[in-house]
This record gives sequence, structure tokens and C-alpha cells, in this order.
Amino acid sequence: MFKPRSLYWFVSLVLSFDAGAVAAPVAETVLGNGLKIVVQEDHRSPVVVSQVWYKVGASYEYGGVTGVSHMLEHMMFKGTQKHPPGEFSRIISVNGGSENAFTGQDYTAYFQTLERSRLAISFELEADRMRNLRLLSEEYAKEHQVVLEERRMRTDDQPRARLAEHFDALAYFNSPYHNPVIGWPDDIGGLALDDLSGWYKQWYAPNNATLVVVGDVEPRAVFALAKKYFGALKPSKLLPAKPQGEVEQLGERRITVKVPAKLPFLVMGYKVPVLKGASEAWEPYAIEVLAGILDGGNSARLATHLVRGRQLASSVSAGYDPYSRLPSLFSLEGTAAEGKSLPELEKALLEEVRQLQETPVSQEELDRVKAQVLAGKVFERDSIFYQAMQLGVAETVGLGWQVIDQYVDKVNAVTADQIRQVAKKYLIPDRLSVGYLEPLPIPEGSAAPEDSAPLGGQHVR
Repeated sequence: MFKPRSLYWFVSLVLSFDAGAVAAPVAETVLGNGLKIVVQEDHRSPVVVSQVWYKVGASYEYGGVTGVSHMLEHMMFKGTQKHPPGEFSRIISVNGGSENAFTGQDYTAYFQTLERSRLAISFELEADRMRNLRLLSEEYAKEHQVVLEERRMRTDDQPRARLAEHFDALAYFNSPYHNPVIGWPDDIGGLALDDLSGWYKQWYAPNNATLVVVGDVEPRAVFALAKKYFGALKPSKLLPAKPQGEVEQLGERRITVKVPAKLPFLVMGYKVPVLKGASEAWEPYAIEVLAGILDGGNSARLATHLVRGRQLASSVSAGYDPYSRLPSLFSLEGTAAEGKSLPELEKALLEEVRQLQETPVSQEELDRVKAQVLAGKVFERDSIFYQAMQLGVAETVGLGWQVIDQYVDKVNAVTADQIRQVAKKYLIPDRLSVGYLEPLPIPEGSAAPEDSAPLGGQHVR
């Protein structure tokens, strides 16, 4: 009977077969107007995902207009001269497709999923609104209220989202990640149609966009179709975003947020590098594996030690995203178990960090965590939408789609000593911010607020 030498070896083998069976090489071209087109073939079903990514998001905004990227995303569905309000979604729907959009800190993206023969419909509609959007005052008045209500429901009425918003404002002094994607309430309230018009003219242009297509397609045909619909669009003169580097943190920062809630909650964040701009290229991958050691499933340290073992937490997690435009945070979050306090949970989490700094990870544990990290990549390839997401994010934050293909080899190369090095270098008090959610009594007769997890910095229309 076949018996693999280790789970790590077996998952690496599966990943290599999966990459060849599912994902053909990525093809790319750039039109004369600067629009970049990235195509990934996946012929498992007669479906195609088309995504247009703009290099603009909340991290491009400045004081007084926070939320303008997200507001403009909503207005992008409100019509052009050729396609009046509501037509975009109606056309996609009658052709059996689905569509939506999302805004993050570093990008705004629009997407459709369609049967492969209908890709031209997506291109025609997206090319039209890339340069011909009509910003109508009556449509804006309605959508302005929609966004204000969205903020109330997703942030103001969500205790953990409120904590996340205040925590980011504490952790980042000067970085534009200080601001929420949806915008601060007064800024949203004060946004005018002229603000959106200026933002649209500044950033919505073919030379500030990437078209990502994944599915049952042939690259040369996609390139020809894209040239037909997007090729005549005029580029813009793009000015780089003003630099907003984060000031040096000179000590631990703390905040307590007091709002009506059912349960207390803890969030901790250490400033860490990301793939773009890291002084040592291996460090983000070591931090990624470190996150897996702490929170890579039920056998990871946080679940084993703090949930099942000492029963200090009812839930606990670690998180890190190496694919951002600017330096980010390595986060630890948790809900204390009944009868336990947030200071006790915080102390236990700091002890887990100390263990990583002082004691090298065993080879057995390292192999198991790498296997789980790599297995995640196998499962992600089941989704053509997620394949497109990976390519779009990498391109839009300035890394290039090639970094996706490097992931497996880079994770494989991480050593136990490198994990210890990044823990000692970055997971230190002078880089730490701590936030407590302290529940206030829920007013009698009012609906109990949802203790949902923070949204993670992305808003979907």
C-alpha cells in the first residue's frame, strides 16, 4: 500500500500535479493606451470570470474625502449615456451572469461571471463605464443614503467592527490605513458629486487599470476582444499618490472601546513588512508560516493551548496578509472564555509569541504547518474567481502576477530559524498596538448587536 513519507511531502506533490492540471501559464499583454490584460486559462467548465482592477482605494484618499473610492464604486452602476441606470446589472442578469464590485484599501474592482461565449458583453459594458460614466444628482442622492445606511449596519451597529475601526486609527498614525474603507461618518456625509467626478477623472483610466480574465478562454482571442472594446479609450496623465509613510512607533499603544455588546473582545497588532518593500524578501513568507503555526487549524498552537488546553479563550486567531501596498499588521484576536478576562488572554498570547522568539519550531511542526499552508493553495485553485483575485491583487499593489507562482517555493524555503528571527525582530512591544472591546449594557428593548468579526478592510457593494 502506498504510504507518503509525510503530509508535507504528499501535499507538495499534490500541489505540483494540481498546478499542471488546472492552471495553464499566465498570458499578458498591454494595449497602446496602457491597459494591462492578464489571462489565465481554466477549461474545467464553460465559464469565464472577468475583473477590472483600478489602482485606487481608501489608501489613496486624504482627509475630508475618506470613503470617496467606495462611494464612486456604488455610482459606477448608475449609468452612462449608452446604458441608463440599472441597465448594467439587467444586461448581465438576462445573459445568465452575476456581477458585483468591491473596494479595499489598495484597489477598487468590478467583476462578472458569465458563460464563456458572453465575455464580449462584459467588455463592452466595462469599457463604456471606464470613460463615460454619468454622475446624476438624483441617483447620487439615493446612493448616498444607501452608503450611510451600509455604514450604520456594517460598522456602527457591529461592536467588533467599531473596535477594528478605532484600533486601525490607533495603530496607524500617518499611514492611510488609518482610515476606514467606507470612510469616516462626517466625510461620507460631506461628500459631493464634484468630489466623485474629480476622483473618477483622476483614477478611472485604462493606464490605471488591469483587466483579469480567468476561465474557459484562449488568451489570443481575449486580447483581440479587449483591443476591440478597450483599445480606443484615451489614457490619462496619472500623478503618483502622495507618499504617506507611517511614522516610527515609539512604544506600545492601547485603546479601550466601550459600546453595547454581548462579549468582550481583544485585538493585538504588530507592525510588520509585506512583500512589497520588504528589506529581506524571505521575511513576509516567514511571517506567513508563523501565522500558520499559531492559527493553522485545530492542531495549531492557539487552539491547542488557549482554547482546548488552558480554556482561556472561546475563540482566538492570528492573521497576516503579505499582499498589500504598504506595511501592514500581524494580528492576534480573541474572545475570552467565560470567567476569564481580556488581560489574562492577552498575557497568554504574549507568552505564545515569546515561545516563538526563544524556542525554534520543530521540524515536524514546521512540516505540518507548511502542508496546511500549501493545501490551502490547492483548494483555492478550485475557484476561478479566486484565481482572478490573486492575479488582480498582485498586479494592483505593484508586485506583478508572477509573485503568485513563487509562493510555493518561497514557503517551502522558510526555516525554523527564520521564523524565530522575524518573531524577535517584529513581534516586540514597540511595534504593538492593543485594543479592548469593553461591553456596555445593551439598552432594554433594543436588538442585541451582533458580535461579528471585523470586516477585514473590504466593502462589497
